[in-house]
Amino acid sequence: MPRFRTDGEWYYFVNIHFMKAVDALIGSLITNLLPSLSQSVSLLPVNSILIIRPGGIGDAVLLAPALRDLKKKYPTTHITILAERRNVGVLSLIPDVDQLYCYDRPAEFWQAVSKKYDVVIDTEQWHRLSAIVARLVRAAVKIGFATNERRRMFTHALPYYHDEYEVASFKHLIEPLTGLSEQAESTIPFLTVPAAATATAEKLLETLSDKPFITIFPGASIPERRWGAGRFRAVAAELAQKGYGIVVVGGAVDLADAQTIAGESDLNLAGKTSLAETAAVLARSALLVSGDSGVLHLAVGLGVPTVSLFGPGRALKWAPQGNQHAVINKNLPCSPCTTFGTTPPCPYNARCMQEITVDEVVTHCLKQLEHPAG
Repeated sequence: MPRFRTDGEWYYFVNIHFMKAVDALIGSLITNLLPSLSQSVSLLPVNSILIIRPGGIGDAVLLAPALRDLKKKYPTTHITILAERRNVGVLSLIPDVDQLYCYDRPAEFWQAVSKKYDVVIDTEQWHRLSAIVARLVRAAVKIGFATNERRRMFTHALPYYHDEYEVASFKHLIEPLTGLSEQAESTIPFLTVPAAATATAEKLLETLSDKPFITIFPGASIPERRWGAGRFRAVAAELAQKGYGIVVVGGAVDLADAQTIAGESDLNLAGKTSLAETAAVLARSALLVSGDSGVLHLAVGLGVPTVSLFGPGRALKWAPQGNQHAVINKNLPCSPCTTFGTTPPCPYNARCMQEITVDEVVTHCLKQLEHPAG
């Protein structure tokens, strides 16, 4: 399983931007050259499904309830996921996945796409290369989002809405198979932490004994979503005075921030845990404090209460739902500004994040801790 302390973070950053450029140029060309598929294909008995899931941790986490719905409808169906190295660790926490392959490992990519399936589902929201892969895979039924010319690659092209929670969007995507137009509440938790990861987390948390603790994740995929280590440190100090332990998690890129946040009595685990071990730490937490991040969605999938800070990101699409989650969002006229994972340079120094105060965050934390949702 890949480490959460991703030593190849710079490689991934460069690779992602390169792939987006290739997608815009080559992906658009190929999707327009390939013949459009018929939209009238009938559904066959479903014994095997290939699901394509590029992207980061958050998207993979929020796909889990839809996978559970598929397994409930087709309990004997074999579900194969074609993911990538940066999100495959999350997918290994989903018990409804039978087989995992990484498309950025050539041998595994070939293993996945050379097989024949009854259905292929491309869960990517905008980019085209995954839709092309779905188009070329041997499967009678091909399902995906109709957000641009990628719609031509599918027998069932579904709409995508920016004001709809992503869990609901993924569930709507599989409606051609489940037939569920009205969605039931997702069962929480919908992620499963391996026993080995739980044991490792228990050892790491030994110094806290049975003291309730709050986990802080200061990281973000883009600078505009970062609130600042100094502010997180001030939150940690106030919560520590209330008697709570503080645990900081993150990857190698978060080490400097984590060292700033963690005081002498706090536990700094940044760069020390795998994704599964981080999930195990979260599962023990009384609360997670985080910006708009994949770790935030990980906590949601584990049923852990959260306080989250939103600015550039679309809260309607990505913010946790339910009474046990507090979302702080200034709702400035210029936000949200992120569309399909792309955030433009901010001329206002990310005011939407900078105007969130330490007092606001502490107040929401204490409310969640002292008056938990039933």
